[in-house]
Amino acid sequence: MTHETGRIEAFSDGIFSIAATLLVLDLKAPGATQPFWQGIAAQWPAYASFLLSFLFIGIMWLNHHRLFTHINRSSDGLMVANLLLLLGAV
Repeated sequence: MTHETGRIEAFSDGIFSIAATLLVLDLKAPGATQPFWQGIAAQWPAYASFLLSFLFIGIMWLNHHRLFTHINRSSDGLMVANLLLLLGAV
């Protein structure tokens, strides 16, 4: 049985947005006793991993979006494959 892909795309967009939002939970604001840029520089590994992870999720989302512009109907196999892809994004 086949269905339209709108619900899959909406669900996937939600998962991608939640994954991107969760990335900021590890970021801490610099302390009030030091200059802003000095505080950011002291935490560079956390900010670098945030940027790299956001880039990874963004590339996955862009490819997912482009792929679904070519898919008109879905199947159970497509939904399972999509869930596995989303598992990699989270």
